[in-house]
Amino acid sequence: MESAGAGEERPRGHRFVLVHGVCHGAWSWYRVATALRSAGHRVDALDMAACGARPGRAEEVGSFQEYSRPLLDALGALPPGEKAVLVGHSYGGQSLALAMQAHPDRVAVAVFASAAMPAAGKPLKFVSEQFAQERGPGFFMDSVIETTGGDDLERACKTFLLGPEYMAQRLYQLSPAEDLTLATMLVRPSRRFVDDAVMNGEEVLTAERYGAVSRVYVVAEEDASWSPEFQRRMASWNPGAEVRGLQGADHMPMFSKPRELSDLLVEIADKYT
Repeated sequence: MESAGAGEERPRGHRFVLVHGVCHGAWSWYRVATALRSAGHRVDALDMAACGARPGRAEEVGSFQEYSRPLLDALGALPPGEKAVLVGHSYGGQSLALAMQAHPDRVAVAVFASAAMPAAGKPLKFVSEQFAQERGPGFFMDSVIETTGGDDLERACKTFLLGPEYMAQRLYQLSPAEDLTLATMLVRPSRRFVDDAVMNGEEVLTAERYGAVSRVYVVAEEDASWSPEFQRRMASWNPGAEVRGLQGADHMPMFSKPRELSDLLVEIADKYT
C-alpha cells in the first residue's frame, strides 16, 4: 500500500479499500476504482485469499480469518494515524466486520454496499441464517456447491460457485452485458466456512470495537438477490448505522451504477473523515 515517507506531506484525497463479494475478485471494482482514482483518491482493491488473481485454491484456505487476511494485513500496514474508508460488497461485508473488530482505530468509516452486515454479539453466520429464511427453494438456480476432500472428514470442505443463469437473473440483471460476460469468465469457487470458529463464535464481534466504527449501508434498490427490505433489516441490527438508497442498482452496483456509487462513496468519505 502507498505511504508517505518521513517528512513528506501526506497525499491528498481519501484512501479507499475495496473488498469484493463471493466468487469475485478485485477486478469487480475496475469501474469504481477508475472513477475514484481519476478524482484524486487512493484506492486499494484487494483480492481475498484464493480469489481473483491471487494464487491458491478455495479448498486450501483453512479458515475465514485466513480468507480475510489480505484485508487485515492491509489495514495493519497503514501508516500511524491514517484511516481508510472500507467498502465491502455482498459477502465482503463479513470480512469488513472482521477488520473493523481487529483494527477499529484504522477505519474512518465502513461502507456496506448491498453487503452482509452482521450484528455485534452475534455470530457472523447470523446473516446467512437469517437470509436462508427469506429465500425459497432453488434460489441459487444453477450455482454449484461441491464437497472436496473425499472421505477425509478432517479435510473435507464445501465450495460454492455462482452459476451464469443465477448471475444474469439475480445479480447482474441491470448491469452492462459485457460486465456480466466478464464476470462469468472470472468468477472462481469460494469456500463455504460452515464450521469455521470465527463464523460461529458469538464473541467475535463486540460493541466496544466492531460496534464503535462509523458505518453506512448502501441499499441496492433493485437487488434481486437479497431484497432491499432484507438489506435494511441488516442495517437495523447496527445501532447508529446510516442508510442510503441507490436507485436503479442491482446486486452489483459497481457495474449497474458505477458513477453514482463512486460519487456516493466520496460523499460518505467527506462526511466521516
